[in-house]
Amino acid sequence: MLRIQNITYAVEGRPLFQEASATIPAGHKVGLVGRNGAGKTTLFRLIRGELALESGAISLPPQARIGGVAQEAPASETALIDTVLAADAERAELMAEAETATDPHRIADIQTRLADIDAWSAEGRAAAILKGLGFTEAEQAMPCSAFSGGWRMRVALAGVLFARPDLLLLDEPTNYLDLEGALWLESYLARYPHTVIVISHDRELLNRAVGHILHLEDRKLTLWTGGYDAFARARAASRAVQAAEAKKQETRRAHLQSFVDRFRYKASKARQAQARLKMLEKMTPIAAPEDAARTVFTFPQPDALSPPIVALEGAAVGYDGTPVLSRLSLRIDQDDRIALLGRNGEGKSTLSKLLAGKLDALSGRITTSSKLRIGYFAQHQVDELHLDETPLDHLRRERPDEAPTRLRARLAGFGLGADQAATVVARLSGGQKARLSLLLATLDAPHMLILDEPTNHLDIQSREALVEALTEYSGAVILVSHDMHLLSLVADRLWLVKDGRVAPYEDDLESYRRMLLGAPAPEAPKPAKTAAPRRPSRDALTALRSEVRKCEARVEKLTEMREKLSQKLADPKIYEAHREDERLLWQRKFAEVEEAMDRAEALWMEALEKLETART
Repeated sequence: MLRIQNITYAVEGRPLFQEASATIPAGHKVGLVGRNGAGKTTLFRLIRGELALESGAISLPPQARIGGVAQEAPASETALIDTVLAADAERAELMAEAETATDPHRIADIQTRLADIDAWSAEGRAAAILKGLGFTEAEQAMPCSAFSGGWRMRVALAGVLFARPDLLLLDEPTNYLDLEGALWLESYLARYPHTVIVISHDRELLNRAVGHILHLEDRKLTLWTGGYDAFARARAASRAVQAAEAKKQETRRAHLQSFVDRFRYKASKARQAQARLKMLEKMTPIAAPEDAARTVFTFPQPDALSPPIVALEGAAVGYDGTPVLSRLSLRIDQDDRIALLGRNGEGKSTLSKLLAGKLDALSGRITTSSKLRIGYFAQHQVDELHLDETPLDHLRRERPDEAPTRLRARLAGFGLGADQAATVVARLSGGQKARLSLLLATLDAPHMLILDEPTNHLDIQSREALVEALTEYSGAVILVSHDMHLLSLVADRLWLVKDGRVAPYEDDLESYRRMLLGAPAPEAPKPAKTAAPRRPSRDALTALRSEVRKCEARVEKLTEMREKLSQKLADPKIYEAHREDERLLWQRKFAEVEEAMDRAEALWMEALEKLETART
């Protein structure tokens, strides 16, 4: 169990935490959310003991191991698989000692401990993790130095997952993953055997992989039950109640003050006026919740072109004369919203570069509208910004004749205010750099906007603003992203990049997700040549129907219990500091009902299958 008790901490005089508390039971999966700059990463550093608290305490069970990804794996000559195996320091030390130990008792202790930590399946586990994060079997034997920084971040992530610490702290782990890797990580974290706290702006991960949300707001921590969507609903209800109470109190204060002002100096009413004045002084103010500054993106609208704006006929594209994709016959119209799907290395980014004009076709024909303007955003462009220049300097280079007020207005349309406009890029946050790159990509009002992982470093509010902007944008959108929420809201066509080809994917995103995560269905065994099975008796069928009804009744009862508990947990009053024990009790009951619901639904499905089988 992780206990955060009344902590206070400030950075350069700015308080990030003030008497903040939270308790996270062992084994919980928790998403840590809050505005950019609120102090989420600082909280991780405080938990790890890298920073000293001003007051309060953070406690974990004795000898609890804390793990996280601090930096990318070094560019060494060590193979990926060996780098990951070495991340479990205890196993590595025991394996090394086992080779030199001579004392029989010590050898026995070593072997027992190796068995306890499942050391003998280590290579298989490490290989499975690397595969899930996008490394082929051949790549796992290659040295770390053969991979770029982003890929070495994946190796570092694989290492900490393999080590299985008691408390796993992950800060934006999907930023260096593609869709397939993000889906794999989501599934892995949901099954992780110990406590997880993850800082993430990936809404789908926060809905599927965690069961609680730890919200950092106004220097306080509040633990909410459920995924991100449940948290957002409960918080909205809480804010509505708070706003209503604040309005009611303001009306009451105005009424009391009016009486005092009217009769304060009238002898016959002086006592009543004085009593009301004391009531005003004793009244604890209820502040209305502050609304966060709304995040916006303002994409300029292009003029309309005749369809198609891009047509490919038998095209091939690749590098150094070697095709990565071939026989491409595709059409793009200005109203298309296309998401590119496909495993890592299949060619999604290569296709994006071909469409953006960053790569020439090796063969075939590409026809584009003569007036076509293309906007292209990729993560490497964020890295290529001039660190010693301001956003205003970047815009002046592109629009030297525009007035400074117009340039600042453009920046404001992408959430970069006056302060950020005059700050050198090196001092901007990752999200602010991404906003600047998006602005530069859309500056010419492109007819087709190609976005390769546009949400890296963008917070949830910025991602929602991007969805709104893309919905209103009248040009074509080609999208590569690991953010399933973004893809589901923006894309209306899916293209699958696979085996050197690109073809429409006829199923939906949820089907694609299941395909990636699900194991291939085993081949059905050939039926043995036996006599036809005897149909079950009427009594047997009656018993099966009765079992189905019992299971169904159990599920309905648990559903009612879960609904009542959800209502209790949605009550803002239960999150008051003096009711922490009561809140923890209801949260524990909710978790127990959730677990019972899973079992009951499984039994219900099993009973239904037995009944269907008996009927056929």
